Amino acid sequence: MPTEILMPALSPTMEEGTLAKWLVKEGDNVESGDILAEIETDKATMEFEAVDDGTIGALLVAAGTAEVKVNTPIAVLLSEGESAADLATPAPQVPSAPQASVAAVEMAPTGGVETGAVPKAAPGTRLFATPLARRIAAEKGIDLSTITGSGPRGRIIRADVESAQPGQATPAPQPVAAPTPAAPSSAPAAAPAPSMDANTITALYADRAHTEVPLDGMRKTIAARLTEAKQTIPHFYLRRDIRLDALLSFRSQINAQLSARGVKLSVNDFIIKACANALQAVPAANAVWAGDRILQMTPSDVAVAVAIEGGLFTPVLRDADQKSLSTLSGEMKDLASRARDRKLAPQEYQGGSFAISNLGMMGIENFDAVINPPHGAILAVGAGVKKPVVNDAGEVEVATVMSVTLSVDHRVIDGALGAELLAAIVDNLENPLAMLA
Repeated sequence: MPTEILMPALSPTMEEGTLAKWLVKEGDNVESGDILAEIETDKATMEFEAVDDGTIGALLVAAGTAEVKVNTPIAVLLSEGESAADLATPAPQVPSAPQASVAAVEMAPTGGVETGAVPKAAPGTRLFATPLARRIAAEKGIDLSTITGSGPRGRIIRADVESAQPGQATPAPQPVAAPTPAAPSSAPAAAPAPSMDANTITALYADRAHTEVPLDGMRKTIAARLTEAKQTIPHFYLRRDIRLDALLSFRSQINAQLSARGVKLSVNDFIIKACANALQAVPAANAVWAGDRILQMTPSDVAVAVAIEGGLFTPVLRDADQKSLSTLSGEMKDLASRARDRKLAPQEYQGGSFAISNLGMMGIENFDAVINPPHGAILAVGAGVKKPVVNDAGEVEVATVMSVTLSVDHRVIDGALGAELLAAIVDNLENPLAMLA
């Protein structure tokens, strides 16, 4: 029988995707490993390969279709000897029952059926089921007319058949008894406050000029994850000022020496290295929250927030403590460039125990960042600003000062441990030569 090609899960967290582009058409012969389509996840555009050999019998989802759920059929593959006629194989019918028209199904009364439920097929009604569901039903000896379809327009899908037992019929929904009228209250009840759902908010601004911007997969994921972070992670914040004069002087000298190799280090490269080394110096803070336990990591895998159009990525620099500044610089530039093109693989932006968000280049002097779960902490980096400071001799002088805020997950890192980690980061940045030792 024809084989359904399902929307794949291209990352561990993917629940739906956009079928951006078909690279095959109906009637094309394909082999295992051939690229069938380009699929946009919430973070990247990835190629989808064929698993089996065969002929594309039908494309079930049009190119450009968004919010296609994982495991939804998107195409049908014909094996050798099969033809397009096999796609329209009628479902098994009870011999004595004549077929009814589709209109009879659509116009059937819905009284007595629970809202949102799709009734099972009545005797004589045409059944709608996917080819894979039909095949599994035939193998298990299940009568499709006893199954309630959960797919679009009541279509029976694989999950419906797999959860059914041979000879088992779906119980008819029971009528719901009418509620008993409540006794009249002596005092009128206060009206509930209107909920601020999407329709309420849209109506509120109906008389004001605006443009609706639909949420894409990335924005939905960012909203969900950061809402979860602020609601479930007990954040606390530690702040320090860092004098950058020694680092800026050292950076100027080393960039002059590296110019012949085409390497130019940024302040951010030093910050990445400082954080990676600090995680090694304070290993108890190099940890992530795993629900019912804490995972204390051995390597320093540092994520760095990269702004892109419509959202952000946090590509991960793995084993950052073991890499030179020039290696980190080159790797960060490559990851940032591919992030902006949405060409990162999931393993390049998932994981890590610690993150850095730097808005200093945009003139922001200080801010508080939201932890990206399951990370234990994130460092918010502000701009370096010239300020009057008091030196060790008690004299006032001008120095370049950068303000940082460490957002910490209190489930993973306590206050004293967080302060120790931040002190190690500050020490590395104020004494940059020590990071090369």
